[in-house]
Order: sequence, then structure tokens, then C-alpha cells
Amino acid sequence: MTTSSPFSYDGLYSQQSVPVVRGESRHAKYDFAVAYPDPDTLPLEGLADSLRVALEREGRDLAIYPVPAGLPSLREWVVEKLARDRNMEVTVDDVVLTSGSGEAISMLIAALTDPGDVLLTEEYVYLGTLRTMRRFGADVRSVKCDDEGFIPEELESILASVAAEGKKVKFLYTIPSFQNPLGWSMSLDRRVKTLEITQKYGVPVLEDDCYVDLRFEGEDVTSMHSLDDSGRVLYVGSFSKIVAPGVRLGYMVAPQEVIQRAMSFKGGGGVNQFAALAVQEYARGNMDAHIDDQNQSLRVKRDAMLASLGENFGDAAQWSKPEGGLYVWLEMPEDVDLAAMQETSFNEGVGYYNGTMFSPEGRGANCARLCFGHPTAETVAEGVAELAHIFERHGLLRG
Repeated sequence: MTTSSPFSYDGLYSQQSVPVVRGESRHAKYDFAVAYPDPDTLPLEGLADSLRVALEREGRDLAIYPVPAGLPSLREWVVEKLARDRNMEVTVDDVVLTSGSGEAISMLIAALTDPGDVLLTEEYVYLGTLRTMRRFGADVRSVKCDDEGFIPEELESILASVAAEGKKVKFLYTIPSFQNPLGWSMSLDRRVKTLEITQKYGVPVLEDDCYVDLRFEGEDVTSMHSLDDSGRVLYVGSFSKIVAPGVRLGYMVAPQEVIQRAMSFKGGGGVNQFAALAVQEYARGNMDAHIDDQNQSLRVKRDAMLASLGENFGDAAQWSKPEGGLYVWLEMPEDVDLAAMQETSFNEGVGYYNGTMFSPEGRGANCARLCFGHPTAETVAEGVAELAHIFERHGLLRG
């Protein structure tokens, strides 16, 4: 064995690669940072029973690699669910199962984006998608919103501005139902207007509908996909929020030509067949009741967070009042820097993500996303009170 100096990979890494430090996830005593579901509502027994049934029926198929698009019977269930709940008319061939909705979004971004391409999002957007867009070198620009969604005049203005630069917007990304992190749901009127404006400029829409099932009050609004008959709306869904993030299953719906391009960025072939079998069998007879039970729990936690915000923040802040989902958006006065306070708050017991993490332009230092899905209702109330105490100690909360 020869002795030599350690090999250096300097100069070999791709421009798209960024260092990621591996380690255990950090959790504050009161964790409002990450959108975990309620562990007490996970359908563990149902999944175990379903997996046993599915393995007895088709377990021998685990000896062969799954089809690249994923378990056909689970894709059939997705088609049925989308038709019933989202007014979408699609076929099994239009659906691809992915390792969570994050993989679906990443595949579509990769298939449609070259460095420098303009992508549009809400003024605050899911940070995972924002990071992926930046990883592929996109020029990400935000569109101002109100509590109904994109403001049409703002969307029209940005599209016109990009066109005047001689550039093309590759797509508009939106989470129209219980938006992450803002919490609102886009009204039907805004969905229609958004589609009309993007059609005028020849821009496709990527509809991320991963929270749509988490409604615990108000009326459902039909999908943007169902309002379009041209194939311009790409659709992404997830099992993470209605089963568990750990199953790592999501899906995309897209025209064949887009699927064929996106599949070139899918690693590892089809999704985990073991997990897909369990979810498919469970979904057939149990999913609706499970979602209802889960949403009842989430509503109690949402109410606990809103009540505690009222008791402890009063008129010193504003916050969203979502009809579903997992998030409340907290907005403090503009001179309050919650970005600078984030690590201190974590160390003192309350975790949150500040607004700059969700803004393409780095705005929102006075804002924070608070997730209420994982803690108990009692813990939610205690944590919000403790957050107020932390802000008071550091001079950020002024009545």
C-alpha cells in the first residue's frame, strides 16, 4: 500500500452542487419551525394491516423493479381522487409517483429551467421550492399577494416587465390552497384571473396542491388544473400531509411531453414499492375517515395558536387566520428584526422560520412562519406565550 497525501476534489464539483452539512435535526422545546404532522394521528396500525394484505396479494412482485412511473394501482387511486375532489380529468398515464412532492417539483424545475430563466412565485414561497429554483440558476421573482392570492395587476405588471426585457417566464409556481407560508387559499376569481393573465403571456402554471386536503372550515375551491383545458397547468400532490412524511410519496400530473422530459431527471427508477403498496391498500378503504380525524385535530391546534397569539401579542402584531393547512404567518412592525432574533429564540426554547427564508428578494425580516401541526394544543399555547416572553425580554414586543 502506497502512502500519499489526501486526494482533493477541489475544482471537480459541479456549479450546481452546494455543501450540505449532515447532522441530526435540531428541535427547540417549542418547535414551530418545521411542518411536521401530529404523530398521534399517524395511521400506523392501518398502514401495517394494509401492508400485510398487499404483500399477501402482490408481495412477489417485489422481486422485480417497479415501473418508472410507480405502482399502477396507486396511480389509479390518485386519478379517482383527483376526479372526485379536484374536478380533474386525467388518466393513469398522466400521473407519475415520486419520492415526495419535492422530487416532483425538482423534476419539473429541472426539465423547464436553464440558468438565468425567470420563474415567478408568490411574494413568500415554500423555501424548499425556492432553494431548488436557485440551485438550477433561476432568476426567481415574486408577485405581490393579498389574502385572496396573486394581485392581478401585480402579476400583469411583472409579466409585461419581463417581456420588455426580452425574456420569457418559464412558469408561475403557486400553492393556491393553504399557501406555505402565508396560509391563505386563492379565491376562485383569482384562480381564473391568474390563468387568464398567464395564458395571455404564454406562461404555464405549476400548481402545488399538497395541502388541499387539510381543510377544517370553509368551502373547497376547485383546482386551477380543472379550470384549464390547454395543458398549461402542471399539478403536484403529496401523501406526506395525509399519511406521513416518512412514506416519501408524492406525484405529478403533466402532459406526456413534459413527463418524458421530467423523467430524465428522476433518480433510482420507480418509487419505493413497499411504501406504495401499503399506501394504496390503506387509501382504498380508510383515507377519507383518516383525513377527517386528522383535520379535527389540526383545527384544535390552529385555534389554540390563534387564541394564544391574541392573548400574548394583542395589537403588537398581525397574523393570518387560515381555514386549513399547517401555518400561521406572523407579521411584526417593520422595525422588528425576527431574522436576527431567530437563533436566539431557538436557543431560548422557541423555533420558527423568519420571512427572509421564504422571499425571493430576501424581504420579510419582520415576519415569521409558525407551524402548529406537530405539538399538542396545550404545547402550542404554551409555546406562543413563551415566544412573546422571549420577544419581550429582548425588547421586540411592544404593546
